[in-house]
Amino acid sequence: SSKTFWTTTGMFPQELIIGFPKCVKISKVAIQCYLVRTLRIERSTSKDPVGFEQCIEKDLQHTEGQLQMEEFPLPEFQATYLRFVIKSAFDHFVSVHRVMAEGT
Repeated sequence: SSKTFWTTTGMFPQELIIGFPKCVKISKVAIQCYLVRTLRIERSTSKDPVGFEQCIEKDLQHTEGQLQMEEFPLPEFQATYLRFVIKSAFDHFVSVHRVMAEGT
């Protein structure tokens, strides 16, 4: 829902884990967030959310008063879980409004 979002508790790093019902192939990940400075995306192919490996780490641009919209084309890889680690921010609190993963 565009009316809901996830917000941090004020200290960093913060993380958000998304699980899929089974291992899937992912070719692109997109995120809409607010005030995120440094974001790392990790994946796990385990049955449980353990053994994560880093896929991407990026410093995002500050967009005053607007959502940050970032797309990350990825080489096709498999994942059962994606972990989004917000390492730093432009303010004390940030929000994540939408996360999308494309693939099969």
